[in-house]
Amino acid sequence: MVQRVGGARRKTRTKMKKPIRKKGKISISKYFAVYKEGEKVLLNAEPAVQKGIYSLREHGRLGVITGKRGACYLVDVKVGNTKTKQFIVHPVHLKKA
Repeated sequence: MVQRVGGARRKTRTKMKKPIRKKGKISISKYFAVYKEGEKVLLNAEPAVQKGIYSLREHGRLGVITGKRGACYLVDVKVGNTKTKQFIVHPVHLKKA
């Protein structure tokens, strides 16, 4: 039987691609962004930073911040009609909605 080869970033060439004018260093304000509990955020992966990234299946979804863990935030994302998943996400990968 054939096994799948690769990790979490397998087949993400177009999904993780940045627009050409957005390439380069990340702004410090985005890296140290502060969010409050109950705030709605968009999961928007920053390909230049691998730390604190969520499962890329949830890319582009809306979530609610429920807490903080170290430098990262706890984000609840609704999947399907009733189920919610909780992710630990670095603020670089979040955007205010």
